[in-house]
Amino acid sequence: MDQPDQLRELFRMQQALNLRIGVDTSNMDEAEKTQWILNYCRAMGQELAELTDSVPWKWWAKYQKFDAQNARVEVVDLLHFLISMAQVLGMSADDVFAAYLKKNEVNFKRQDSGYVAKDAADSSHI
Repeated sequence: MDQPDQLRELFRMQQALNLRIGVDTSNMDEAEKTQWILNYCRAMGQELAELTDSVPWKWWAKYQKFDAQNARVEVVDLLHFLISMAQVLGMSADDVFAAYLKKNEVNFKRQDSGYVAKDAADSSHI
């Protein structure tokens, strides 16, 4: 049996979860989009803080240990919110993949050139 496209499957699963909790990312007006982008940004900020707490970042605290299992969970939590945010913006898995390819190319060009100056226009085609 063929495996489903993994990124598309994640997008499908996230849409189903969002609908189950009452969030229809495909049917939002501009005000709702604005609110949900902010909601997801805030949620991702919290997940980043939880990810940060999975690593011993407090140089003064000797009791801390690296919690790789929790770090993995937090990365997946971030992915949930990131996919939801993409969906609010009307992006499909294919759209995200295509944009990633373009942005990755920009990032390589920046490194090749030494990235000595910011050029906002270099990402305008994404």
